Amino acid sequence: MAIINLADKFSMFSDHWSPKVIAEMNDYQFKLVKIEGEFVWHQHEDTDEVFIVMNGTMHIEFDDHTLTLEAGEMVVVSKGVRHKPYAEDECCVMLVEPRGVVNTGEAEGELTAENDVWI
Repeated sequence: MAIINLADKFSMFSDHWSPKVIAEMNDYQFKLVKIEGEFVWHQHEDTDEVFIVMNGTMHIEFDDHTLTLEAGEMVVVSKGVRHKPYAEDECCVMLVEPRGVVNTGEAEGELTAENDVWI
């Protein structure tokens, strides 16, 4: 067991849309990611996905509406729900999802990040 300082971990990287694992609990990983600009439309067929905004503002577009999340807010996106995250300015987010989840779901492309990268 060790204390994990989130601010220290966020200071260790500057790239966007590339989640970094900071801890595991059972089969779940806690990941930090910096986002800015638009991501891709995607979905995760087999798992829900948790977004926790640590700093900044992010939006998640769905087929019929858009959610806006501020620092200190979170949302659970249900499995199979198509969504597209984006942020006008840099936003720091914690993700909670099962080990092995690919950030772009089934929509692999240039924003597909290497999986299981620890900091």
